[in-house]
Amino acid sequence: MLITDILAENASLYGCETSLIEREPEKNLRREITWSRFDTYATELAAVLQGLGVTKGNRVVQLMSNSLEWLPIYFGILRTGAWVVPLNFRFDAEKITLCTDVSEAEVFIFGEEFIGRLEEARESLSKTVKHWIFDGPQRCCPEWAMHLGSLLDGETTPFVAVDLGKEDTAALYFTSGTTGTPKAVRLTHRNLAFACEVENAHHGQTHLDNFLCIPPLYHTGAKMHWFGNFKVGAKTVILKGVKPEYILRVASEEQVSIVWLLVPWAHDILIAIENGDVVLTDYDLDSWRLMHIGAQPVPPSLIDEWKKLFPHHDYDTNYGLTESSGPGCVHLGTRNEHKVGAIGLPGHGWEAEVVAGNMTILPGGETGELVVKGPGVMTEYYKNPEETAKCIVDGWLRTGDMARKDKDGFIWLVDRKKDLIISGGENIFPVEIEHHIITHPDVQDVGIIGYPDHRLGEVVAAVVMVKEGRSMTREALEAFCENLPRYKRPRKIFFGEVPRNPTGKIEKPKLRRKYIRTNRDFRKLYQ
Repeated sequence: MLITDILAENASLYGCETSLIEREPEKNLRREITWSRFDTYATELAAVLQGLGVTKGNRVVQLMSNSLEWLPIYFGILRTGAWVVPLNFRFDAEKITLCTDVSEAEVFIFGEEFIGRLEEARESLSKTVKHWIFDGPQRCCPEWAMHLGSLLDGETTPFVAVDLGKEDTAALYFTSGTTGTPKAVRLTHRNLAFACEVENAHHGQTHLDNFLCIPPLYHTGAKMHWFGNFKVGAKTVILKGVKPEYILRVASEEQVSIVWLLVPWAHDILIAIENGDVVLTDYDLDSWRLMHIGAQPVPPSLIDEWKKLFPHHDYDTNYGLTESSGPGCVHLGTRNEHKVGAIGLPGHGWEAEVVAGNMTILPGGETGELVVKGPGVMTEYYKNPEETAKCIVDGWLRTGDMARKDKDGFIWLVDRKKDLIISGGENIFPVEIEHHIITHPDVQDVGIIGYPDHRLGEVVAAVVMVKEGRSMTREALEAFCENLPRYKRPRKIFFGEVPRNPTGKIEKPKLRRKYIRTNRDFRKLYQ
């Protein structure tokens, strides 16, 4: 069953029930729609797009922040048979132009906060984009765009159903670009439907569950976790804002049962509780049954602290990539909390191995590259056959992540291949050092990078963000790291912000540019 069919089925079975709730605690706003309205909105938008000439195989860009309308618009585009192209809301005008050009989109749907960036890019984009559609207050609609609300309220011809198959392309998702230029990942309707199956198999959502969606919906991680609720017609809350108080308040008021958190958000909640900024007894969290984390390695110390405060929570972690249709190709499982720190076992319908550079499977305990195989593997990097050939080998997706298997077959993520530090011939994986330093009671966040060194090639550099109201010296951190092997101890220590993208991953290129840019070897090693 295609995900567009699942939507129609939910509308038929649960039409009058709530499907989506939008909460914006900062403005004390709450909106909701039923499954029937969700389905109708998607069909109405599909009719509008058909009226503008959109047909199967066309591309439609969606550049929006999380909102109640985000998912109905996404499904409306899919119903036309067009490829939906969700863009990262942090992209600047240059990246917006690059991604739109690659997709050859003729229609561009955007929100109010992107008007400035699009005005900067519009002249270059006019070569491909024929129609600009604005989703926001009519008074703010630029003169060069059509207002979506007016289009939906106007006279339109009825939607004409499109024959869609599982192998038809559904979407182009662009990678986050944390290690370079974003690449266009082509996903099929089969990929998306399989993601629904995987998420529901892993977390057992029923029609009575309520999922709190916090990460950006343009990213496969947020949407594909929501797919587990979507598959069974369960409601979802879209939260605008990531403050600990907002998360706990909305989880309490909406009686949320499942929350997917990024590591920084979980860490912020623990700090807020520790500092007394939030008091748990102020909230009714009895319905919250599952806390799971993905998008990056999870420090075991974080989960230890979480379970002390929330002993009734099941915990899970999920590993995935945009290229694997989102999370779940490796999955810890709630029954395996004794393996906290591992990313787990092959997920539902997936295979996973750790291999050497020549794709030979390595024995347990050895570090190599994680590769996965399953129905969620992307079709290709669109218009990039060279990178596709490097990434997909005999059906196996090379993830670019270094990992190892333990004696029980559980996979432990070591680090990104591109973030490996080689110091005096020794391989150093930054995440090991990050997991150690984050346990210091005064540390809010930490990022480890390689710093050019004429003698050793690279040495370890630590960028440390200290908790508000706390202090730390270089000497104190050096003393805390004395139990690490000497070659893994930070030789360079900086105190400052640790930049993370919307999915919680540390933006290592930004750290390198900021802290190594004055080094004369920077260009040779990192450009």
